[in-house]
Amino acid sequence: MGKYEYRILATDGRAKRAHMETVHGSIETPVFMNVGTVAAIKGAVSTDDLRQIGTQVELSNTYHLHVRPGNEKMSGDEMIRALGGIRRFMNWDRPVLTDSGGFQVFSLAGLRKIREEGVTFHSHIDGKKIFMGPEESMRIQSNLGSTIAMAFDECPSSVAEKSYIEKSVDRTTRWLERCIAEMKRLNSLPDTVNPDQLLFGINQGGIYEDIRIAHADRIRGMDCDGYAVGGLAVGEPAETMYRILDVTVPHLPQDKPVYLMGVGTPANILEAVDRGVDFFDCVYPSRNGRHGHVYTSHGKLNLFNRQYEMDARPIEEGCGCPACRSYTRAYIRHLLKAGEMLGMRLCVLHNLWFYNTMMSEIRAAIEEGRYAEYKHQKLEGMEGFK
Repeated sequence: MGKYEYRILATDGRAKRAHMETVHGSIETPVFMNVGTVAAIKGAVSTDDLRQIGTQVELSNTYHLHVRPGNEKMSGDEMIRALGGIRRFMNWDRPVLTDSGGFQVFSLAGLRKIREEGVTFHSHIDGKKIFMGPEESMRIQSNLGSTIAMAFDECPSSVAEKSYIEKSVDRTTRWLERCIAEMKRLNSLPDTVNPDQLLFGINQGGIYEDIRIAHADRIRGMDCDGYAVGGLAVGEPAETMYRILDVTVPHLPQDKPVYLMGVGTPANILEAVDRGVDFFDCVYPSRNGRHGHVYTSHGKLNLFNRQYEMDARPIEEGCGCPACRSYTRAYIRHLLKAGEMLGMRLCVLHNLWFYNTMMSEIRAAIEEGRYAEYKHQKLEGMEGFK
């Protein structure tokens, strides 16, 4: 659909190391996308910070940016379009991926009604009724002008009846056809913010291997720019997620990027890379950081614990993040206990640095043909993460 190049540079087993060139710059995969739901990383992290900690892709949310900003005359995405698109709005010069709003449909389960046309639900901000279908989602994402747009899908509950999941997946396929048609139309308009916007289709099917495989086979022929595996990491055991990836990823095109949505812990990422996944996103590093939980190569620390009260070491020895270069565990604990925003900010910066650095190490390990050894060592050191 849009202009891009995806080139596999090395493989190690099923793990792949690729280079993706987009209209907004290059992406080295495997990559962890830093989540900025409303065009900001929670925890007072700026786009200058994101550049400093090695962020390649920022991820924002279609539904949230549709409802905010916004006023009685314009929706949030219309405002952002008028201000030059999301990248200009938030001063970010690298790629942005926007998710489609489909997951919000799932998470606002009590407030929604799903029909073939799309979904009617109520805004979590003011209760106002909103309708979103494939075309509406594509228009919002086109207004935002992201590098990569996600197809509008339904994310059914992993414990839903098999018969319901089958119907839901069929509808998601029909919605993908409509997304593709609308994206082509929008990209051809003379005043489109990003006429090279890419579209990723989403594989669904709950925890049913046969539905997942059949859906992957169906959508791989629809020539999307990339493919995501959705509807995992929503409460099922990690082993179930790995089993679904084992059977599903081989049925998606190997010469296109694969994105595992909403995942996850460092252990989840290490396992999914081993199964051929390129793209990841998760709120864990920023959410945990805001609660004083920080990642290290030896497990997760809770800086609220009294044992760090007089600890003059950085969060992790040898870490190059802004927090570890300048501050001690004792000082950051003091900030957290005092309710100072700087404490949260430093923890979030450290966690995002940790994730971004781990992805860089993963890429090097695949290139050097030692990914199995790297994964084993990393998991062994991080027993506290599992």
